Amino acid sequence: MELLILVWRQYRWPFISVMALSLASAALGIGLIAFINQRLIETVDTTVMVLPEFLGLLLLLMVVTLGSQLALTTLGHHFVYRLRSEFIKRILDTHVERIEQLGSASLLAGLTSDIRNITIAFVRLPELVQGIILTVGSAAYLAMLSTKMLLVTAIWMAVTIWGGFVLVARVYQHMATLRETEDKLYNDYQTVLEGRKELTLNRERAEQIFQQCYIPDAKEYRHHIIRADTFHLSAVNWSNIMMLGAIGLVFWMANSLGWADTNVAATYSLTLLFLRTPLLSAVGALPTLLTAQVAFNKLNKFALAPYKPDFPQPKAFPDWKTLELRNVVFHYQDNAFSVGPINLTIHRGELLFLISGNGSGKSTLAMLLTGLYQPQSGTILLDGQPIAAGQPEDYRKLFSAVFTDVWLFDRLLGPQGKPANPALVEKWLEHLKMTHKLELNDGRILNLKLSKGQKKRIALLLALAEERDIILLDEWAADQDPHFRREFYQVLLPLMQEMGKTIFAISHDDHYFIHADRLLEMRNGQLTELTGDERDAASRDAVARTA
Repeated sequence: MELLILVWRQYRWPFISVMALSLASAALGIGLIAFINQRLIETVDTTVMVLPEFLGLLLLLMVVTLGSQLALTTLGHHFVYRLRSEFIKRILDTHVERIEQLGSASLLAGLTSDIRNITIAFVRLPELVQGIILTVGSAAYLAMLSTKMLLVTAIWMAVTIWGGFVLVARVYQHMATLRETEDKLYNDYQTVLEGRKELTLNRERAEQIFQQCYIPDAKEYRHHIIRADTFHLSAVNWSNIMMLGAIGLVFWMANSLGWADTNVAATYSLTLLFLRTPLLSAVGALPTLLTAQVAFNKLNKFALAPYKPDFPQPKAFPDWKTLELRNVVFHYQDNAFSVGPINLTIHRGELLFLISGNGSGKSTLAMLLTGLYQPQSGTILLDGQPIAAGQPEDYRKLFSAVFTDVWLFDRLLGPQGKPANPALVEKWLEHLKMTHKLELNDGRILNLKLSKGQKKRIALLLALAEERDIILLDEWAADQDPHFRREFYQVLLPLMQEMGKTIFAISHDDHYFIHADRLLEMRNGQLTELTGDERDAASRDAVARTA
């Protein structure tokens, strides 16, 4: 399996050591059976030392078996830790556009369900390994006792294993379908949790979501999990019955056919009884390994960025003067809407406002400007020099942003990831009227349960603390009360310019367009600058302009 091959590549020598311990455990188990056969069945040893020797072998078997299982489980957890960490790092390195295509529900399912299934598989993996090794070792020992009986028993066991694998293959099919159904359920969960206010107001919609979305997906999941469990239990019971049948077969061959004496038959039966538990455990563990392979394949289908262990330090451009988007074009893969060609030159220290109707491409332009989307064609230039396509981090280092779907982090960071400047933080807490509402402890925000408008203020504080040259504000003032909205346009934006900030603000507050150095408009994916009478008209009524 691909999953085990990856473990072998990443942990070759620890894996070899674990296998050596497992072989030693199997050898001790078979040795214990041989001891019982030779000292307690064929020739009864009446010396006083036989019991201590037997107990010593039992204790040694327990220690070695436990050690091999713990070592394999520990190795598995190290692998899962590495897999989870690499998955998170790959998400961090993947383009935002790809993450948006996948959706948070699928990624969360990968981080929770898929990683959990892989973890469970490695917890059960020792049972599978022990079962296989003990079966092979026991077969070698039984061959020494009676080759003919081993041949018949091997055929019986082959039929047992074949039947088990046929049933387990059906388990695998249903597990693969289950994984796809889990994605649907995660979407349903997200709908219920994120839309809780709307669903509480509109009980008809809540009923529709519950009856027509969740219930069909839950029933599909129930159907496949029941079928998977049915085939799994059938495989376990099939193996159980066939193992007991093998014991009867052994005594029939010994007593009816005369292929061996009763002592050999007893040893055969003892060995089969010894194998029964590990073999059944191996059959029971196999579906978890198959489920883990399904989960591993699902993680690979995300097509995230390749894993890179380091976080490269982006290069700064402290003395830049102009930023230019030249013939930049971007289009979405799932529809015909495109943005561009965009031609825009931004001078350092400018305050630019962008207006646009819904669906005209303003958010896409913001993503292109900040380097979060990569253009299909065109060039982004800094002081006339094209930005290296392979190093978008260098360009992104110019920007801080507050998007409409703001996410609040609980730690204030300054340049280079160092603690934020305390004086700067105190100053802007006062400007944002949050001094007595925000609890800070060593740069960490302790209370994030704030109103939407207050969250936007804290998001602005987080952005300013980074001390980057350009700040993008996506309808920042939309959630502020009228008084503070005026404060934002007339006081805060000029203060940011005094700090040397270049500000690109998406806004529809036409009363304050007079404060912008330049007014831009997006319409049907095309960008134009409004000047003269057009700017005056937009400043009087932006709603009519963007209709």
